[in-house]
Amino acid sequence: MGRLIYRDRATFDIDDRLLAHLRIVIMNKLRRNEGFMLQVPVNEGVRQASLWIHASNALVLHFYGGREPAIDRELIDQMMHDASGADGLTLTGSGVATPQATPVRSAPARTR
Repeated sequence: MGRLIYRDRATFDIDDRLLAHLRIVIMNKLRRNEGFMLQVPVNEGVRQASLWIHASNALVLHFYGGREPAIDRELIDQMMHDASGADGLTLTGSGVATPQATPVRSAPARTR
């Protein structure tokens, strides 16, 4: 299980495999200077959180698994396509079975 920290304000646990793919999508979109909307599923009465992913917004991705997940090129292509669409990228809507992300209540990440 990995963790996405958005602007030191919101923290989401996401499966390491899905997070590894999301990292590649974010890297490629930002490299092209393209912002996009990311829909992250949450609990506690909230259906999803919408995060604007752009170079001006701080993101931290933590991976806690013991080994690096295998990358699926077809999944990357689908996620890139979805991220470029009008609705943005929805983690559970990228055409593959993906685990639900759940919010974590913790102190903001400290940088060293």
